[in-house]
Amino acid sequence: MASTPVRYQSPEEDSARWLGFPFRDGDIVISTRSKTGTTWVQAICALLIFQSPELPAPLAQLSPWLDHLIVPRAEVYAQLAAQQHRRFIKTHTPLDGIPLDPRATYIVTARHPLDAAVSLYHQSENIDRARVRQLTGQLEPAEPSRPRKPLHDWLLGWIAKDADPRESMDSLPGFMWHLTDAWSRRDEPNVLLVHYGDLLADLPGQMHRLAARFGMTVPEEDWPTLVQAATFEGMRSNADNLVPTTGIFKNNAAFFRRGTSGAGHEILSGEEIAAYRARAAQLAPADALSWLHSPRRTDP
Repeated sequence: MASTPVRYQSPEEDSARWLGFPFRDGDIVISTRSKTGTTWVQAICALLIFQSPELPAPLAQLSPWLDHLIVPRAEVYAQLAAQQHRRFIKTHTPLDGIPLDPRATYIVTARHPLDAAVSLYHQSENIDRARVRQLTGQLEPAEPSRPRKPLHDWLLGWIAKDADPRESMDSLPGFMWHLTDAWSRRDEPNVLLVHYGDLLADLPGQMHRLAARFGMTVPEEDWPTLVQAATFEGMRSNADNLVPTTGIFKNNAAFFRRGTSGAGHEILSGEEIAAYRARAAQLAPADALSWLHSPRRTDP
């Protein structure tokens, strides 16, 4: 008997919206931690499904974020029920928080947590918080914002902070739990781990890998155009159609800020990196961390 999914909640998300979701054969669920390649993998899925760089609608409509509170649950369900193409659905919930249906394929993305944290820090400056509060129905006035720490100091605090992954999913414990849970399921036939670094190192190869896993055939002559559309430059030039939620970013192009690896190591000293590694070792198994941190990864 399947266990009841863990409930993950924040002021903007609620994983309970997955309960009762009617899956179809071939559904793709993209389960990611923030800033680990969510939009990138969504865009790749869209390119493989529609086999054209010209998508029929904005990515957020084609691949809705089911547990995001900005759009009512019934509206998201109706939107997905009306879709005739192969569905690919976004969530930031770990796999233990959503129903695991054998008809669906679950993609979990991973990225070096320090790089994801740096990206998260910069993205926070680009979000219109007042608009998000309005869209998610948060009626209480926001607390006065405190001056932000410099990135270096903030990152050290992020590494050291203890947090419950169910309540602080973008903390280091939250990042590591998302990976650890997926890692424990990596041999299941409908679970696939994708590493951000592998997308950077071999985008064509990773796109071929996903197409094969989905049972998709792409004409050989179409591959160069599809791969180009999935590059960082291609996506940044199409930012207005690819940002995950329209209307909440101050600058859509800034959502695609850098698209590289190594930012964390550029900011921290060798001693501080060692402290991060010691902290990470408390939060995830050694084999998962070896795959996560290795400069040359292999498929898990």
